Amino acid sequence: MPSATSPATPRTPLLERIESPADLRKLAPAELKPLADELRSFLIDSVSRTGGHLSSNLGTVELTIALHYVFNTPEDRIVWDVGHQTYAHKILTGRREAMAGLRQYHGISGFPRRCESPYDTFGTAHSSTSISAALGMAEAARLRGEDRRAIAVIGDGAMSAGMAFEALNNAGDIHDTNLLVILNDNEMSISPPVGALNKHLSRLLSGRIYNGARKIGKRFLENLPPPVFELAKRTEEHVKGMMMPGTLFEEFGFNYIGPIDGHDLDAILPTLQNLRTLKGPQFLHVITRKGQGYKLAEADPILYHGVSKFDHAAGIATGKDAKGGGKLTYTQVFGDWLCDMAAQDERLVAITPAMREGSGMVRFAREFPSRFYDVGIAEQHALTFGAGLACEGFRPVVAIYSTFLQRAYDQFIHDVALQNLPVMMAIDRAGLVGADGATHHGAFDLSYLACIPNLTLFCPADEDECRQMLYTAYHHNGPTAVRYPRGSGLGIAPQAAMHTLPIGKGEIRREGRRTALLAFGSLLAPALQVGDALDATVANMRFVKPIDRNLILDLAARHELLVTLEENAVIGGAGSEVARVLAEAGVPVRLIQMGLPDRFVDHGDQTQLMAEVGLDAAAICARIAQVYPQNS
Repeated sequence: MPSATSPATPRTPLLERIESPADLRKLAPAELKPLADELRSFLIDSVSRTGGHLSSNLGTVELTIALHYVFNTPEDRIVWDVGHQTYAHKILTGRREAMAGLRQYHGISGFPRRCESPYDTFGTAHSSTSISAALGMAEAARLRGEDRRAIAVIGDGAMSAGMAFEALNNAGDIHDTNLLVILNDNEMSISPPVGALNKHLSRLLSGRIYNGARKIGKRFLENLPPPVFELAKRTEEHVKGMMMPGTLFEEFGFNYIGPIDGHDLDAILPTLQNLRTLKGPQFLHVITRKGQGYKLAEADPILYHGVSKFDHAAGIATGKDAKGGGKLTYTQVFGDWLCDMAAQDERLVAITPAMREGSGMVRFAREFPSRFYDVGIAEQHALTFGAGLACEGFRPVVAIYSTFLQRAYDQFIHDVALQNLPVMMAIDRAGLVGADGATHHGAFDLSYLACIPNLTLFCPADEDECRQMLYTAYHHNGPTAVRYPRGSGLGIAPQAAMHTLPIGKGEIRREGRRTALLAFGSLLAPALQVGDALDATVANMRFVKPIDRNLILDLAARHELLVTLEENAVIGGAGSEVARVLAEAGVPVRLIQMGLPDRFVDHGDQTQLMAEVGLDAAAICARIAQVYPQNS
């Protein structure tokens, strides 16, 4: 966190005059560059105090200013893809002071939320949804006869997902919709460096003179014989394609403009002003730099992508200077296991949908580059790609966040489970994830996975059990999923030696009386606390599918009350499986099912959230006392 010697909060006199985009539009154009400097300084200082996404937000400062300056927001709709780059947008739309509570309990979200502001026109946090949503908004305006614009701002990474191209394909087929797609290219992965020629061409190609001449020429050529018209059309496309990388988007039916420097307001403003007057689908390609204006983030945009509190003068401590927490995270446990397993078995291949760092695969990518596949933000493809590898005798391990696995549900059922292929899912961020909030909580995977035939579903309760379950899942001849939470475990060091666990078998961790707690995965720790407080039996269930039927019936025969505990939606989760077993056996034991409530849980510290949803030890004890007071 910031030290006592950290620089004081920067002075931002221009920024402090802005409470809404209407105030921004009162500024003279010459004041926008100083405003961008103030806004960037404010962002660095603010995010260093709260934590959050930094590099991506520093890269969109000028673009954000230009959009709100040129367009009549919120009447004109802006949809930010993913939304982790919207801090400048939040600040300019009346939430400057609220940034002190960014991503904190009862504070503002790190992503756009419709309930938070009318300027957040669409809630986003998963990628590649912006073009579809903005197209819907543009069509709504056309159907109502309203003269307003819809703008989708999408990063080059999000453009790797199929949904973005599905939307482009649809938009190009609706020729008279007023949709502007802005590609925020911040990795230089598509275009050559930006220069004066590109800036000049962008102004020219977005201007009325060029587009008017283009339309007149098209009408003239349409009267010529078809072969001549087709030749002229192809000639224009090829000449334009030689000068800029927009032929692909032109083929989708968009008028492509760019690339332009996304940090040059003198280029962005007139281009957007021209585009605002044009009809039909428009595509603007801007080049930005992650971490722009903060040298440490420019040098290492990945390190500064998502940050905890830090001293922005000194920068984030790394290597020997970094403070270790002592406990391994589950992500680290997975990353170490992956490398150890790959060293033993050459059939292992690892797949990630653009989450190499987040899923703990950096070391594997370095040590086994020929067996590492980052497929981009393409969860559906990741699953079916793995299925294809499995068909040919490889053992694919797909590392994916619980919240992103939702996007590949059909592929898991149809392409993996139906064919009973040995594809292993390493599901990170299961349960409540903290500051990223409702869009990223892994709240549903037990519910939507337990119903899939052929699947074996593991729930490790500590670090060593996670390592052994990963080993067991890998060697199982069928689809498997190991789900583990965000953050560190209980401090139980994983054993170097690996062994298989008996599939579908839980274990008793504490013997008690009257009440038995059936804990799944991460909730074993609070269950043991409750067991000590109430002298209750505690079972580590380990598996949701196949569930340990014999253990459930044994506990039911010896106890008056069973309590299931899971960090998953209580509806359709592990507790429902326990209830099904009891019902099928005709056992009339009292049962309490405890899990995540039937609502979307907001963002905040994980400890605070667990207390809020009633899954910490104190809340579990209170619930048992309420339902079964004779055990309290």
